[in-house]
Amino acid sequence: MEKIVIIGSEGFTGKVLTSKLQNNNCKLTRVDIVEDNISSDNYLKCDIRNINEVERIPFDEGTTVIHLAARQYRNDVPIRKKRKEFFFETNYKGTKNILEVMEKNKCKNMIYFTTDMVYGKLQETPVKENHPRNPFGPYGMSKVESENLCEQYRKKEFNITIFRPRLIMGPGRLGILKKLFFLIKNNLPVPLIGNGKNYYQMVSVFDCADAIILALKNKIPNENLNLGSDNPPTVENLLKDMINQVNSKSILLKTPALVVKSTLNVLDKIGISLMYPEQFMIADENYLLDISKVKSELGWKPIYDDQDMIKDAFEYYLKYN
Repeated sequence: MEKIVIIGSEGFTGKVLTSKLQNNNCKLTRVDIVEDNISSDNYLKCDIRNINEVERIPFDEGTTVIHLAARQYRNDVPIRKKRKEFFFETNYKGTKNILEVMEKNKCKNMIYFTTDMVYGKLQETPVKENHPRNPFGPYGMSKVESENLCEQYRKKEFNITIFRPRLIMGPGRLGILKKLFFLIKNNLPVPLIGNGKNYYQMVSVFDCADAIILALKNKIPNENLNLGSDNPPTVENLLKDMINQVNSKSILLKTPALVVKSTLNVLDKIGISLMYPEQFMIADENYLLDISKVKSELGWKPIYDDQDMIKDAFEYYLKYN
């Protein structure tokens, strides 16, 4: 029986993956920092920033680790000057602790989720996995350094599949979209950064879980793999279609991107963060990942399109807000 440890099991992707894997013939250990309302004999509370706690995770030679734990852009993000430490202590140091303890226990198989934010400003689109990594901010930087760690361990005969997903969407994932959904629900104008003619790709949480399962079946290839949807619409068409589908009276307001991004940057610097630089810097650009490599390596193909994803997320928002 295959032994699998999911680190970050109680997060958005972790919960979907756990549900899928529980139907497979595997011995599953769930690991997360969450402690409330968790009742299961296969759950371990662990703060990956503390190597003593990581040493309690049941790693061994026959175990595959799926590392999904990360600090991301949510409500608890500190002011700009404190963000590097905030992201690095979990995303980099936590990953370092995991790899060190895995090595000590001769556990050498890992699937790791990083982010498309490692790329920064795209020099070409759609972007391939060998594109230079030059992120806009500390979250992307923490993931670049974590990827570099993985590369060092690959040289120690580790098998590590690195996935770089676009914005992960689905029912239950709100994040930055909560503000958008509030406007649409209340029939208010929806401001765009720029004219909305750009393509802004997403990826379904269910498709992400399927990619992980395919990586398991393909024996954890030592590859960096993008994840995204096929043929996403423009931002304008995506939002117009959604507004019509949910019978909202909202209208789209196009704005001068340079002015808006400059304003958001100033606000972020003084501690009023409506959006973060790693979010607004690409909001008016074509930001598409080339997913041909993951298709050929794993036989993966996204099932969900962007319209389905954002509509499902909006319906969830209406239900719980």
